[in-house]
Amino acid sequence: QVQLVESGGGLVQAGGSLRLSCAASGSLFIINSMGWYRQASGKQRELVATITSGRDSKYADSVKGRFTIFRDNAKNTVYLQMNSLKPEDTAVYFCNAEGLNRNLQVFDSFGQGTQVTVSL
Repeated sequence: QVQLVESGGGLVQAGGSLRLSCAASGSLFIINSMGWYRQASGKQRELVATITSGRDSKYADSVKGRFTIFRDNAKNTVYLQMNSLKPEDTAVYFCNAEGLNRNLQVFDSFGQGTQVTVSL
């Protein structure tokens, strides 16, 4: 079983910054992709950013130029640096990881989520 633990959420004023972290642990053989999704109240979960083990990344149009995703493969950790935050970034942010566990079975796991609230 793979566990993902997020940290770094909180309350920030518009224009401010936050950094989210997510550490993967458990029955890991390889993590191919890690990423962040978010779900605002009353809306569907949406992709924010993803990064492969080779550090190829992609972003939602709404966050390009403001958010940066990066990862430390040695620590099985992914980060999301969020700058120039806007009230519309308010959501629960979920970490995601995809790969193979030690039984060489595919996993696609989400963390429990961390709240990010951006005030005016």
